[in-house]
Amino acid sequence: MSTQHKPLRINIERLSARLRELALVGGTPDGGVCRLALTRDDKAGRDLVVGWMQELGMSIRVDAIGNVIAIMAGKSDGPPVTMGSHIDTVATGGAYDGNLGVLAGLEVVTCLQEAGVTPEHPIAVGFFTNEEGARFAPDMMGSGVQQGALSLDTCLDTLSIDGKKVRDELAAIGYAGEAPCDFRARNFVELHIEQGPVLEQKGDIIGAVTGVQGISWTEVTLHGVSNHAGTTPMSMRKDAAFVAAAIAVELRQIASDFGPPQVCTVGHIKLEPNLINVVSRKAILTLDLRNTSEERLQEAEARAFAFVDAAAAREGLRVEKRTLARFAPVDFAEEIIALVEREAAVLGHKARRMPSGAGHDAQMFAPNCPSGMIFVPSAGGISHNIKEHTDAADIEVGANILLQVILKLAAG
Repeated sequence: MSTQHKPLRINIERLSARLRELALVGGTPDGGVCRLALTRDDKAGRDLVVGWMQELGMSIRVDAIGNVIAIMAGKSDGPPVTMGSHIDTVATGGAYDGNLGVLAGLEVVTCLQEAGVTPEHPIAVGFFTNEEGARFAPDMMGSGVQQGALSLDTCLDTLSIDGKKVRDELAAIGYAGEAPCDFRARNFVELHIEQGPVLEQKGDIIGAVTGVQGISWTEVTLHGVSNHAGTTPMSMRKDAAFVAAAIAVELRQIASDFGPPQVCTVGHIKLEPNLINVVSRKAILTLDLRNTSEERLQEAEARAFAFVDAAAAREGLRVEKRTLARFAPVDFAEEIIALVEREAAVLGHKARRMPSGAGHDAQMFAPNCPSGMIFVPSAGGISHNIKEHTDAADIEVGANILLQVILKLAAG
């Protein structure tokens, strides 16, 4: 790797401009972004980012689940040092979640090319299909398939919330790639907004992420009996809505009893017939349980599932449970965590060691190569929200740390 008398720095104006341009794709009137996976807006976003990759002269591979990897050649062959994230969003998303990791990766490559730096090892930038899981379950689908955690055929046959198959939607947007889902990286580093309040509240700019907590997503369907809300005595009801509400309260109690870092959420409830004067015959709800300890996560699952069964039985309901996603906690590589800390210190910042509460593509890479993440603050701790924001000054620090980490890793 050629040496530089003056440390390389990213161009924050260029990176910010690309973030703004990508945010216009699927932009909503209220200033948010709705770019659900494998929609026409997702295609437009993909095409935009692929165009930037082509401008950099990178070789591009698209695999069978639609992941896109662009590679900058190094002096030697072999697995590349890889950056990346996702560009799909939730329906009420913002400009930074996922997008920052992809576009900061392209900014790193641009800086190296402008400086005439040829790394010893190849460098790659990728974006991965359906990381959010907002249109298709589970989340981290593309990276999970690519890194061997999920079945390609099962995921290709997965139905979206609007009844479309992954394989058909990939073909419809032109991203059903021919490359096998066998990409392996030398290292993987993902720059991401924190999506929580810790960095801002503590007055820190950089998080050196230690790992990702385990995630358990379950869909529960409760089958009761519709009846008149005025004439049916309470003791004679089979009320699916009542049991759904009781489950939501119990999940909050589980989180309280277990204490941090346990979190529990009922994020979706659908009632049938959903009428003011009718006892609900059916409720579909989702349970989201997360913990950094696999043992404690299993304990929380056991308590939640036992409560679901018992509450349904007391009300005379039939219950079905379906696993939507289940990922064990992941620890990131100590050498990458320490490298992030060192490079932050060079720039005058102390990196806070912290776990991630959200799932990320990096956790899918972690079993196969040394992996890590860099967090920058989320204003107000807000994400998955049109008000999602990270100051450009904080992005600049995080992207410059990413640049230096990649330089070190790619130097071998």
